[in-house]
Amino acid sequence: MEIKVLGPGCPKCKQTEQNVKDAVAETGVDATVEKVTDIMEIAGYGVFGTPSVIIDGEVKSVGKIPTKEDVKSWLDK
Repeated sequence: MEIKVLGPGCPKCKQTEQNVKDAVAETGVDATVEKVTDIMEIAGYGVFGTPSVIIDGEVKSVGKIPTKEDVKSWLDK
C-alpha cells in the first residue's frame, strides 16, 4: 500500500502525516508513507487544498486533518 500526504509542511500537514503514520503503525498494515511538499506535484494529483491524503492513487481527504480513526477505516479497505 502506498500512502502520500500532500502539503507544504504547515502544522496541519505535519499533524496529518503523524496521524497517518500512527494509524499505519497501530494497524500493522504494510504501507509506505511519503510526504509530498512540491506544489506542482501536489497540483498533479488534482487537489487544491492541503493537507491531502492519497492511498494507492485514490484521494481520501482534502483540506482537513483526518483522525487516526479515519485513516484506519481507509486502511481496512
